[in-house]
Amino acid sequence: GIRLAMHYNPSVLEAFNSIEHIMRDVNNGWLIRYIHSNTASAFFFLVYLHIGRGLYYGSYRAPRTLVWTLGVVIFILMIVTAFLGYVLPFGQMSLWAATVITNLMSAIP
Repeated sequence: GIRLAMHYNPSVLEAFNSIEHIMRDVNNGWLIRYIHSNTASAFFFLVYLHIGRGLYYGSYRAPRTLVWTLGVVIFILMIVTAFLGYVLPFGQMSLWAATVITNLMSAIP
C-alpha cells in the first residue's frame, strides 16, 4: 500500500489517471496493485472464517461478550476502510458504489 500511495494523486480530476500511471508506468506497478487487491480479498475471507469459528464455538456468549462486541466494531471499521479503498480510483464502478452506499446511508434515520 505504501508504494501505491507514493504514486497516487488524490484529486478528483487526477485519481483515475494516477491509477493508470501506476498500472502502466511504475515498475511492477500492475503487480503491486493486483497483489494489494487480492490480499485484501484474502484478508476478508480469513476474517469471515474467523467470524464463522466464533459463531460455531459460541464466542459471543458470556464471559466474552465484550471481546465479541469489540470484534464487531473492528469488522465495521474494516468494511468502511475497504469501501474507501474501493472508491479511491474514482472510476465508474467507484462512482456508482459511492452513490449506492451514500443513498443507502441516507435512508437510515
